[in-house]
Amino acid sequence: MIKYLEMKKRPIGAICTFLWCLSTGVLSGQALHPDLQYAEAELILKKADGFKGIWYMNQPSNDEYVYKYSGGLAVYPANHRPFAIYSKEVNKTFFCFGGTDDANTTLLHNVSYFDHKTGKLANPVILLDKKTIDAHDNPVISIDDQGYIWIFSTSHGVSRPSYIHKSKKPFDIADFETIKATEIVNGKEVPFNNFSYFQVYPIKGKGFIALFTKYNAAGHRVIGFNTTRDGVRWNEWKVLAHIQDGHYQISAESNGKVGVAFDYHPKGKGLNFRTNLHYLETSDFGETWQNIQGEQAQLPLSDANNLAVVHDYASEKRNCYLLDITFDPQLKPAILVIPSKGYEAGPANNPREWTVYRWKKNKWAHHVVTTSDSNYDMGSVYVESGKVLKVIGPTVDGPQAYNPGGEVAMWLSKDGGASWKKEKQMTQNSAMNHSYVRKPVDARPDFYGIWADGHGRKPSESNLYFTNSKGQVYKLPRHSSEPMITPELLNVNNQE
Repeated sequence: MIKYLEMKKRPIGAICTFLWCLSTGVLSGQALHPDLQYAEAELILKKADGFKGIWYMNQPSNDEYVYKYSGGLAVYPANHRPFAIYSKEVNKTFFCFGGTDDANTTLLHNVSYFDHKTGKLANPVILLDKKTIDAHDNPVISIDDQGYIWIFSTSHGVSRPSYIHKSKKPFDIADFETIKATEIVNGKEVPFNNFSYFQVYPIKGKGFIALFTKYNAAGHRVIGFNTTRDGVRWNEWKVLAHIQDGHYQISAESNGKVGVAFDYHPKGKGLNFRTNLHYLETSDFGETWQNIQGEQAQLPLSDANNLAVVHDYASEKRNCYLLDITFDPQLKPAILVIPSKGYEAGPANNPREWTVYRWKKNKWAHHVVTTSDSNYDMGSVYVESGKVLKVIGPTVDGPQAYNPGGEVAMWLSKDGGASWKKEKQMTQNSAMNHSYVRKPVDARPDFYGIWADGHGRKPSESNLYFTNSKGQVYKLPRHSSEPMITPELLNVNNQE
């Protein structure tokens, strides 16, 4: 029987220590700490009573900023995608998020949708109690050719298994079945029940292609991909890259093309160091991978100097934090990153420049959108036409300065990303930092981005929000018994 790790009720110091060990992989393959016990995963499948986001922190920093990063992380991390996807067949945007109970004691995988006809949202269905408070276990969502909704429940390393669920009816979140998926390993069919940082895309007529991470015996994050026709039987995982001590990756899909941007961890420096920016793409369901110029890559990439390099941050002694990637109308990528001088919170590692990369005149061009105060200030890039781009994210300092998030703003470029101006500040006078603005797949103007808030320096409640393309922000109620919920339009000049 598959088991899950769970914390007993312990003081906050013990919980912080546990989360640090978990996040750094210390627990993987080792004896459990006495404060840990086994607990079975629980399939919930019941209506929630509103929208409650998970609060999470990682690595106590023993300084005024308290944690390396923290806050309301319901749609975290950037390496999980997508959290939301629009379906034109029913004119709804389906989404999932990491929820919790009133006391933030466990991670609950929630599923809901925005009805574009009525402007209301479904009271979420609580699908699964993941029996952890680690937001790295947040779910992602997909919809297959027949309209069935798939929820992929990720794990953080090898300490906890992963799950796959499929709706019992097309375009219906009321009931799900557990999928006993398999993958091919060394020629044998084995359970497909462990994956981290999952990114999944349906390719019409072919099935799913998913990019995700596996942890090797050394604890390295090895990036690769797998494919499946039916979501049940997966093929053999193929490694994209294993350079030095591993990687993070982000990806996007459009018209059957999948593009992936990734960094690498320099050897022996630890997982807090990540540098360089690389890019590969495939248009044939993963059969071949090329760089932006069409040169075929021989996988796996194992050298930092390779044909996929977009920018050599290693030579500049700078970290590179991956935020978002999307395609323009010509199916060329736009990649959003934040480079900085180091991983620690605080002003010493400024400037943290939101930088957009695009392929222009047969070379990679990059331009700075703005600056912000944390490496983990995550937002999304939107390409509305060949010339018009937007970036939406927490780029304005928030109440917990130098912690992740802040006040959300919309930035606009009308010249293809060469120059930017702040179009609108979307939140202000907030009590807590807003963080991780996520763009739905095929985002519609009335449901254009979704995120959560939370306190940067102490555990707190976390609320969820969404915006339309004009930058009007709506808050989702934490408590409601209604099956369909009307969101609250925020008055940006009079926030709580």
